[in-house]
Amino acid sequence: MPAVVIVGAQWGDEGKGKATDLLGSRVDYVVKFNGGNNAGHTVVIGDQKYALHLLPSGILTPGCTPVIGNGVVVDLGVLFEEIEGLESRGIDTSRLVVSANAHVIADYNRTLDKVTERFLGSRKIGTTGRGIGPTYADKMNRQGIRIQDIFDEKILRAKVEGALELKNQILTKIYNRRAVSVDEIVDDLLSYADRLRPMVADTSLLLGKALDADKTVLLEAGQATLLDVDHGTYPFVTSSSATAGGACTGSGIPPMRLTRVIGIVKAYATRVGEGPFPTELFDQDGETLRQQGGEFGTTTGRPRRCGWYDAPIARYAARINGLTDFVLTKLDVLTGFERIPVCVAYDVDGERVDEMPMTQTGFHHAKPIYEYFEGWNADISGARSIADLPKAAQTYVTALEEMSGARISAIGVGPGRDQTIVVNDLL
Repeated sequence: MPAVVIVGAQWGDEGKGKATDLLGSRVDYVVKFNGGNNAGHTVVIGDQKYALHLLPSGILTPGCTPVIGNGVVVDLGVLFEEIEGLESRGIDTSRLVVSANAHVIADYNRTLDKVTERFLGSRKIGTTGRGIGPTYADKMNRQGIRIQDIFDEKILRAKVEGALELKNQILTKIYNRRAVSVDEIVDDLLSYADRLRPMVADTSLLLGKALDADKTVLLEAGQATLLDVDHGTYPFVTSSSATAGGACTGSGIPPMRLTRVIGIVKAYATRVGEGPFPTELFDQDGETLRQQGGEFGTTTGRPRRCGWYDAPIARYAARINGLTDFVLTKLDVLTGFERIPVCVAYDVDGERVDEMPMTQTGFHHAKPIYEYFEGWNADISGARSIADLPKAAQTYVTALEEMSGARISAIGVGPGRDQTIVVNDLL
């Protein structure tokens, strides 16, 4: 049975949680394979809104097994705070499984993240300050702490001692902060052991057996293609692999078992944090998109930078991920605009460029070349088929599909679970 990947095709916040929820009870496992609590999914069910940061959105689907994969970095305090918050609202979280190989965010990682970002000043990356980057750096430096280490105090203490040997030098001598004690970190992490133990498993084995048993596995990315550490707008990126390739390494599912790769793309574009954004708006149109779209970070509350749809970015995401389908979200947010620009190419130092520029310099200098489409004023939130949309909205969707490199198989026309036009089955 299928292993389906859902990835963001822009800079994140495209509505991946809604797309996951759209597949509903047809999915047996939902796997978060990268990132940590530095991004969030907002899922609306009836009149209830759920903001998820670390947990996979499948936690909200009865009978579905949510999995935190080995590619995720886990803040244990946030994990249990989120679990308790959902349980207080009547959500069953007992099926949650956490990979024994996932890495743990220690308190010193959060401290280093914040002080380093302040130290960078005008060169800051725009990190959320939640310790994600330093934890991935520890992983690559082979100084990381994994979930499984919490169940062996001797190994845990040795790893914390090794990590703090250098980090305390950095904290005290460079940043003038107090040294962190080994006991403080070890005691904090050990305090979660008893609650954590029943959730932990060899998730690669679990998922392999699930696929062998004809179960459907959905792999859900945090962040998005343009924030991927290899393929994004480096260095203004996240610290993990947010593309379809990352789904395999972050879950232990081999590439040949992937049957569908779905890219989520807004009908316009947004970005949080620093970095280039060719179609960014600084006028009333940008503020209208922000207010009508509720463009404020699920995790941080930060206002999102807003701009028009960028077709070269969508084509890039389609190519990098091997997208089979797009889900176009928030089409309703464009209602009321007299005309809607779409970036079809860039002007880079006087030369037309139809694809993503190869260099950081080229993308920083890129100016959008727009094609303009007629807007619409009719309320589309009740549309349930393409035919229900105004002609101008139909034309807009068709144009985006032709420009973006993969078919559009679903269209979001509102925040609700049922406010989606399904064009093609996503499984």
